Amino acid sequence: MAKTTAPFPSREEILEFIQESPQDVGKREIARAFGMDAEQKRLLKKILRELHQDGTLRKGRGRRFGDAGRLPEVTLVQISRVDDDGDLFATPMNWEIDDTPPAIVMAPEPRGRPALGVGDQVLVRLTPSHTGYRAKTIRRISAAPAQILGIFEKTESEDRIRPTNRRDRGEFIVQAGDGADAQPGELVRAAILPGKHLGLRRAKVVERLENMDDPNAISLIAIHQHDIPYVFPPDAEAEAESANAAPIGAREDLRAVPLVTIDGADARDFDDAVWAEPDPGNHGGWHCLVAIADVSWYVRPRSGLDIEARKRGNSVYFPDRVVPMLPEALSNGWCSLVPGEDRPCLAVHFWIDANGHLVRHKFVRGLMRSAARLTYEQVQQARDGDPDELTATLLQTVIDPLYGAFEALDAFRCSRNALQLELSERQVILGEDGSVAGIRERDRLDSHKLIEEFMVTANVAAAEALEKRRLPCMYRIHDQPSAEKIEALSQFLASLDLRFSKGQTVKPIQFNQILKKVADTPQRHMVSEVVLRSQAQAEYNPENIGHFGLALRRYCHFTSPIRRYADLVVHRALIAGLDLGDGGTVEEFEELSTLGEELSTLERRASAAERDAVDRYTARYLANRIGGTFDGRINGVTRAGLFVTLEETGADGLVPIRSLPDDYYVHDDKLHSLVGRRSGRTYRLGQSIDVMLMEAVPVTGGMIFNVLDAGAPPPRRRNGPVRGTKPKPKGRSRSARRKARARSKST
Repeated sequence: MAKTTAPFPSREEILEFIQESPQDVGKREIARAFGMDAEQKRLLKKILRELHQDGTLRKGRGRRFGDAGRLPEVTLVQISRVDDDGDLFATPMNWEIDDTPPAIVMAPEPRGRPALGVGDQVLVRLTPSHTGYRAKTIRRISAAPAQILGIFEKTESEDRIRPTNRRDRGEFIVQAGDGADAQPGELVRAAILPGKHLGLRRAKVVERLENMDDPNAISLIAIHQHDIPYVFPPDAEAEAESANAAPIGAREDLRAVPLVTIDGADARDFDDAVWAEPDPGNHGGWHCLVAIADVSWYVRPRSGLDIEARKRGNSVYFPDRVVPMLPEALSNGWCSLVPGEDRPCLAVHFWIDANGHLVRHKFVRGLMRSAARLTYEQVQQARDGDPDELTATLLQTVIDPLYGAFEALDAFRCSRNALQLELSERQVILGEDGSVAGIRERDRLDSHKLIEEFMVTANVAAAEALEKRRLPCMYRIHDQPSAEKIEALSQFLASLDLRFSKGQTVKPIQFNQILKKVADTPQRHMVSEVVLRSQAQAEYNPENIGHFGLALRRYCHFTSPIRRYADLVVHRALIAGLDLGDGGTVEEFEELSTLGEELSTLERRASAAERDAVDRYTARYLANRIGGTFDGRINGVTRAGLFVTLEETGADGLVPIRSLPDDYYVHDDKLHSLVGRRSGRTYRLGQSIDVMLMEAVPVTGGMIFNVLDAGAPPPRRRNGPVRGTKPKPKGRSRSARRKARARSKST
């Protein structure tokens, strides 16, 4: 009797079989599963080739196939970033799908194996997790970076380069002829030379940058380390230099309105001005005006200036300098709202009721003349009854109405329960010679909040104006926290006897209620840190999901086109959509989507560079206080140890786990703690702690501390052992058993 051939499966059935398989499968497994004969196997081979060519399937090792959206068990990845907890994240090297690749968290390297760094390419074995994949190193394929930034040094026997990145382990040897005449103490860029070497790796100097004794060297390190463009190309500079006054033309003449700029004392550019008056037709309401420098008049789409501005994405602010998005001829000139001079602007009139609700708004292209350049401190002192010569003339006509409108806007912020996380910011005070004179926490005055609320309302109005005309908008979005982060937060809060209800849509008010409960308790720093870490990261995107933190349905950035490219995009869309003259354009949704990803990445780059520079300045400031003791607070708990923030300066440093009081410490990532297995000694996020400064390295910004206290007492025993400990065996102690074994061996 002839064998009956099974019917040949459809493409969909073959694809479903492969997708449901937990591992990649080969032609043999597929043929066996469907009972194929030799002729059908040939047809199967053809179909598999077509599915691979059109991107539906991914071809893995050994001619095996898998779902294109699923990574193979063994794959090649590149280390892409390090998060605040010190965990390494990687991206697959062979990802060819338009969708975002899944998250890959690297497992710690075994003791004795060199640590991985950003840029390393590694062959790994993947294990699926609830957030993506966890990866274990099989073999490091290539180390990165191919170049390093470091300080050139000479010793008695050889030249060396000490890396400026604290994550680069070890120094580099520079052989004779490879130093490019670099001098000791110079900041250099060097190429890492290939080959296997015993001991330190070799490098060749390719660029000499600046001497580390120069006060500007610290910010220059951050600029080069993060690849921030800081020299404008000649065509962009020429465009900026050729700019001149904008004609009034069809612009609304706002020069009679006493608009004022309010910025920090160290501000170098002024791109927003404000004014307010009571609205007579709206009891308790206000008519407000926010005027923004008309950057779009000078920076036209696809010009040399525009290409360079998009490449930079935003201005980057360091204690000693600004790396501007636009050349100084514009950023400090025609696009800076300096007092007493005519400047073109894009302005929004908006009307609010007594409760701060936005009633209506109108955008105009105008010509303004700033009545005064004020600082936050000046305005606050005037409001508090101590005006100076300038603010005394503006108090009743300008400053008091601004505060009246602010009180209404602030009431609206409170009523919608925007997230109330008060975040401190370090300010580096430089002396005239560029040395660090001090480091302090920036003041947080009502005048700061006033400007924030005016800008937030103007940004909402811009998003509404574009939505009303059904035009694509570059939104500033902030997603609600993920379910995984909420679950982790809930578990942490439960350990403090705080309840966070999860069975509903998460809203900012829930976080505010928790923060309010601990506001006057020792746990306030700890809880604030964990709430902050539970939040998603804000980003730019043309797809609106609202802004969770501000509790707003729509929001974009409109108020700083001099320093943020996203704002310039919004300006151009408003000008085109409202028919306000030249320089406007509306980007397609797809273009905005790509641009949003670019700008979000550039924003993170700028933030990292600014943070690194402040860390280095802080390390330089504290370098002469080695051995000093400080009050600190634990701001991070990882397997590597404790990250501690000093109360006095806000400086951050590491307490290595090996330096903690003698014990084996278990890391609990959900409770953000290290617990001694034997003693139960506990170190937790937010905990106050006394530390001694053991090391401060200005080149890298790294600081090492030792703890001076014994940590939190172990949890109270109930019916079992301390959490995180093992029950002690009955009978003799461990040392007694060791001595007994030694005696038996000796006899």
